[in-house]
Amino acid sequence: MSSNQISQQNTPSMFSPSSVAKDLTAGLVVFLVALPLCLGIALASGVDLFAGIIAGIVGGLVVGIISGSHTSVSGPAAGLTAVVAAQIAMLGSFEAFLLAVVLAGVIQIVLGIIKAGAISAFFPSSVIKGLLAAIGVILILKQIPHVLGHDTDPEGEMSFKQPDHENTFTEIWNLFQGEVHAGAIVVGAISILLLVVWARWKPLKNSGIPGPLVVVMLGVAINELLLSRWGGMWVIEGTHLVNLPVLNDASELMNVLNFPDFKQILKPNVYIAAVTIAIVASLETLLNLEAVDKLDRYKRSSPPSRELIAQGVGNICSGLIGGLPVTSVVIRGSVNCNVGAKSKLSTIFHGLLLVTSVAFLPTYLKMIPLAALAAILLVTGFKLASPALFRQMWSEGRYQFAPFIITLLAIVFTDLLIGILIGLGVSLVFILNSNLRRPIKRVRETNPTGDVLHIELSNQVSFLNKAALDRVFDELTQGTNVLIDASDSDYIDPDILSLIREFKEEKGPARGVKVNLRGFRKRYEIADEEQFADYTSEETQVQSQPDQVQKVLQQGNERFHTGNQVKRDFSRQVSATASGQHPLAAVLSCIDSRVPVELVFNLGIGDIFSVRVAGNVLGDHALGSLEYAVGVAKVKLVVVLGHTRCGAVKSSVQLSNSQTDRDNCPPYLSTIVDEIESVIQKVPGSSNSPADQDEEYLYQVTEENISQTVAAIVEQSALIRAEVESGRVRVVGALYDVTTAEVKFLDQESETATT
Repeated sequence: MSSNQISQQNTPSMFSPSSVAKDLTAGLVVFLVALPLCLGIALASGVDLFAGIIAGIVGGLVVGIISGSHTSVSGPAAGLTAVVAAQIAMLGSFEAFLLAVVLAGVIQIVLGIIKAGAISAFFPSSVIKGLLAAIGVILILKQIPHVLGHDTDPEGEMSFKQPDHENTFTEIWNLFQGEVHAGAIVVGAISILLLVVWARWKPLKNSGIPGPLVVVMLGVAINELLLSRWGGMWVIEGTHLVNLPVLNDASELMNVLNFPDFKQILKPNVYIAAVTIAIVASLETLLNLEAVDKLDRYKRSSPPSRELIAQGVGNICSGLIGGLPVTSVVIRGSVNCNVGAKSKLSTIFHGLLLVTSVAFLPTYLKMIPLAALAAILLVTGFKLASPALFRQMWSEGRYQFAPFIITLLAIVFTDLLIGILIGLGVSLVFILNSNLRRPIKRVRETNPTGDVLHIELSNQVSFLNKAALDRVFDELTQGTNVLIDASDSDYIDPDILSLIREFKEEKGPARGVKVNLRGFRKRYEIADEEQFADYTSEETQVQSQPDQVQKVLQQGNERFHTGNQVKRDFSRQVSATASGQHPLAAVLSCIDSRVPVELVFNLGIGDIFSVRVAGNVLGDHALGSLEYAVGVAKVKLVVVLGHTRCGAVKSSVQLSNSQTDRDNCPPYLSTIVDEIESVIQKVPGSSNSPADQDEEYLYQVTEENISQTVAAIVEQSALIRAEVESGRVRVVGALYDVTTAEVKFLDQESETATT
């Protein structure tokens, strides 16, 4: 499904009719994959198998209900097997270890409350993608023995070094030295072929039936109906099948449950173990959560701090009844996404199925060949570690590819936790090698057809800016327009470029957010793009109302006088408006060089008509220009903009007090003085100082001049008066302060001015 198709759909919610069926089938597939993993991880950790089942149940039900993630699945994690084994050995008993798990859960809840999950925003995308690719490679390597034969190591064992002192590669080599199983090959090969065909053939793909579920059922059918008849080496049995412990009655359940030893509560080693588990489990959870979010087809972001709280509650519950520690698990989460889960109902349902399997279905589940489940994981591995991902990371340059490939190799050749730490360390080196931090400038511009958020990238944009930019993207609401301007940037970190590409191509369309790109250099392979008009278009003009236009001017002036102006691409606006103009307002202002109207209101080309006359007085030509703006160009607002310390006002006051100077005034200038003199007569003079030196008096004359011009426009123009009376146009006065750069609207509507 393309991002454009996704953007046309509403994000599904839990229990919505459109998603329930898909979630239930996805939960069933996740359950089938999770069951052997839970058992295998318990076996690899050296504890009772039911400890793994309990952790899986808690991860599905408790964590699934509390979590804010739509697709993440929690349970016992392969990355914690070494930690579990080491802590049990240190504490001396499994019961003491369970107490440490409970305390670790408390620590995680505290971490969630203090918003420690915010550190997930600092995980480099190269490391996250390296994690996903590494899981894919490991799934392929680890499942080959299960698909083709028998691996004596547990299904959940993901480390390079294995319990039988072999490693990932020697296990594959040994497989071809005599451990190949004919029946497993048949089931595995048919399962892989069916999954590939199911994903590519549209009738099957669009059938609504998940291929993995069919694979499991077919695997059982092949073994029971076909291979069992052939007998001998063809029969899949024993350790080649799901090995689920059987409980005969409720009393046996109580016998397998273990409880924390609270007598150990004062021992320091318990707290050391708790802190270790909490840190490791939290780090793994946050990384896996970030990774699974990248697989979510709806590009939703999971709240990391809430996830820590959910995991904390889960670990308390798991520890209290004898389960292993739980974390978000990328394998189960990736299967959940690939099968098509739409909400966390699939996670919860998989937990319910784990409960049911223990109580009612062990006999039937033991009929499932591991080769069928391994085929599902192997195909999932190919999707996670696709060649396209490697090509993409290579094309993004060494700053992305090196941390990516090192993370991948480190995880494959060590284990999940050590590999991630190595990847983070390498990424940090690359980060520090880049030129660091300047904040990202954000400016929100009011527009009648929807606000525009301008994001102006600085000269040097490093990974340290990623969290801030990611937060800006996450805060965007439906229908917002975003303009990302990189014209001043000499260096942009690949992580930032990756984040911008992902938002423009996937997250933005999925949320109904339009994105304009401007000024990216050719080497970034991001072309300028325009998904919306960031200048005044015909649509903007038609949909705007006078009060909205006045708000646009007011907020533009606020940006101007606070030094937070939106940067305009005038060359592009010249091209965009060459075929026509649709301005929102007409401004009659003074010719004073200190009052450039477009700059004062932080506007661009094509946004307003500007009529400039000394003293902003109204003459025939000025009024004719305003009538053209209202009657022909259909502006919604007419503004008479005066300003403090106006030379025309001051000169008119001076000339009105000196008849000699008045007689010598040039004839054309006299027409302006005549207009202002009629205003001067209405304003009482000051006796404290000469009128032309009295700031307060000049201010009053300026305001009165603005008001008189506003009234004259409506009184003298029948066209404008009719538009004002209909409510389609407003005529207002405004005063610009040349010392503060602030514009004060006098809020005199033309109707008031004419009374």
